[in-house]
Amino acid sequence: MNRVDGAGDRYVVGVDYGTLSGRALVVRVGDGAELGTAVHEYGDAVISTALPGGRALPPDWALQNPEDYRDVLRYAVPAAVSAAGVDPAAVVGIGIDFTACTVLPTNADGVPLCEDPELRDRPHAWVKLWKHHAAQTHADRINALAHERAEPWIGRYGGKISAEWQYAKGLQMLEEDPEVYHRAERFIEAADWIVWQLCGTETRNVCTAGYKGILQDGQYPSADFLTSLNPGFGDFVTKLDGPLLPLGARAGSLTAQAAAWTGLPEGIAVAVGNVDAHVTAASAQAVEPGRLVAIMGTSTCHVVNGAQVAEVAGMCGVVDGGISPGAWGYEAGQSGVGDIFGWFVEHAAPAGVDSHERLTELAASQPVGAHGLVALDWWNGNRSLLVNHDLSGMIVGMTLATRPQDVYRALLESTAYGTRMIIEAFVEAGVAVNDLVIAGGLTNNALLMQIYADVTRRPLNIIASAQGPALGSAIHAAVAAGEFPSVHEASQAMGRVHEAVYRPDPERARAYDALYAEYRTLHDHFGRGGNDVMLRLRAIRNAAAGTAAAAPEAALEVVA
Repeated sequence: MNRVDGAGDRYVVGVDYGTLSGRALVVRVGDGAELGTAVHEYGDAVISTALPGGRALPPDWALQNPEDYRDVLRYAVPAAVSAAGVDPAAVVGIGIDFTACTVLPTNADGVPLCEDPELRDRPHAWVKLWKHHAAQTHADRINALAHERAEPWIGRYGGKISAEWQYAKGLQMLEEDPEVYHRAERFIEAADWIVWQLCGTETRNVCTAGYKGILQDGQYPSADFLTSLNPGFGDFVTKLDGPLLPLGARAGSLTAQAAAWTGLPEGIAVAVGNVDAHVTAASAQAVEPGRLVAIMGTSTCHVVNGAQVAEVAGMCGVVDGGISPGAWGYEAGQSGVGDIFGWFVEHAAPAGVDSHERLTELAASQPVGAHGLVALDWWNGNRSLLVNHDLSGMIVGMTLATRPQDVYRALLESTAYGTRMIIEAFVEAGVAVNDLVIAGGLTNNALLMQIYADVTRRPLNIIASAQGPALGSAIHAAVAAGEFPSVHEASQAMGRVHEAVYRPDPERARAYDALYAEYRTLHDHFGRGGNDVMLRLRAIRNAAAGTAAAAPEAALEVVA
């Protein structure tokens, strides 16, 4: 990468932990210049069919190996510093972000339970990745009880908490493997755990505590509520609770062990952990209210700051200071976006057109609506607005004339419709969405970006960094190191965005309005009780696979 060093330049490292790999980025503090980067692929990737020792997993499980996270520090960080060509002694801080909700059970010292030889073959001892959706029935119970008791916090999450979050995953652990649950002295977000590994100090960041841990107005759900779910669940908050710090704060100093892993100086600042989507707001210069950031990758997360608190139906949460200090941070999301396009290319596109590039080229030549299709973007469930991961995808309108590029374009469009649903929900609740900033690898697809501009009827700004989360983590590291007084100042100095790269075309936008109306009809019919066929099919599939969703513990051969 191009760089111009000056005497006395200082640097920070941002580490972005994704679904399949971790990326380290070296950034100059003064201007945000990105000087070197490196990626380390996780050795065990996503553990979805069997544990490394061979034990089979039921459907909808998604686990990971925490050792893969340490390896990112050992390999990606030194490689990024080497690629940057900077003196490691000039690095003043490190920050990390993580996919969320990704959680793991540990002992009181932070040692993951899956690293105990006695527990290696126990699935609940491992990291549960964000896309672990086997706790949907537990989430349903939590939601039903919260509404029955009129719990004040449920409205802050759009009326439903997700199967992806801490409480559903913790309740599943308790009821399917109580021994592992009781041995877990901590149940901690991976973002906070890796910070613990770096600085030797246990902390909790306000972002994951609020969005994934149901911390509102300084309180978690009550012990009375938790014991009403299960008498043994009343101590769950004690496993989550820890020193709570704001975003951009210093969690501690790099330990000698972590310095040896990374090649960075012992004692430099370690920033409080963060979520990959939320941290990107800083690199997109979107910390002020009204600028929505859509981080588009395998899934999409939508984050926007608001000046006031509001309850938005179907959102993932609103948290005071959850994106940046001094504002109410709102989050929503789609559980499948790039994963959907990748599925089609890998499993459904015939030879000759089985690439994103070729399908995009063919699809781009079509007028809006020429394929005669509408799809639902629920191939990995629905995160917002329905918050139900037992929902599934759908394509309506296929005929013998339908071609692969037709289906591909319909899938691209379906994700844009899902984003428009989210934007409209925010606006209807009084949360301003003035413009959009798009981040993530999917910004490379010009057709997809133009579709989003046309469907949402809003100009799209594109983040100038290809590594938005890692740059955001580096910005927070600079604040933690004392280089800037706040995230706002650091964002202005180090963040970058290209304004209005894609603008909506009025004619195409009108054509998409008609298709979006059809999408909404399908969305409400199949997602809001008109026909629960998707849920019934999921139950039939699980039964045929030898494990009913209501009783997956049978397949795990749990020993209570």
